[in-house]
This record gives sequence, C-alpha cells and structure tokens, in this order.
Amino acid sequence: MNQYIQHMKESDEITQLIDEISFRKSNSKDYEKMSAEEISRELKDVMRFEQESIKKIESFEKIQHNKDLEKYAKIICKNTVQREITKIQEIYLKKIDKEFLNSK
Repeated sequence: MNQYIQHMKESDEITQLIDEISFRKSNSKDYEKMSAEEISRELKDVMRFEQESIKKIESFEKIQHNKDLEKYAKIICKNTVQREITKIQEIYLKKIDKEFLNSK
C-alpha cells in the first residue's frame, strides 16, 4: 500500500510538471513589443526552463515506473519549448535586422 501511495505522489509530480509546461505554452508573451535585449533575456529564460524541465523528467525516470507519462512529458517539453524558441528567434532576428539596417 505504501508503494502505491508513493507511486501516486510521483505521478502527481510529473503531471504537475506537464501542466507547468502546458501553461507556458498558453501563456505566450508578445515578443513583437519587446526590445532586442528583452527578447534575448526571454530566450535565455526559455532555454533554462527547458534544461530544468528535462532534469526533472530525468529524475522522475530514475524513481518512477510510469514510462508513458515520462515519455509524454519529454515530448510536450520538447515540442512546446522548441516552438517558443523558434518564435522568439524569428522575432529577435527581425529586430536585429531592423535595428542594424536602420543604423546605416
């Protein structure tokens, strides 16, 4: 019975991480209105978030037995973060081009 309770607690923790990742996706910022410096900070934050999330998922893999949930968490993390990084990079490059071209 004690193992069952531990397993449920671990499943709840990875489910919370999945919710956190999904919330990030739904809470996307308006990068178009930010300066290039702000966008740079945002990009660093997203990359840090991805690294921390992957570390958490890997720690769950060592103690959990719910491989499907772990795999799902990795997929959600990778897809969500990569979409956000791509979006930020596109806007960042446009801002850099605009600032560089305007300065000439």
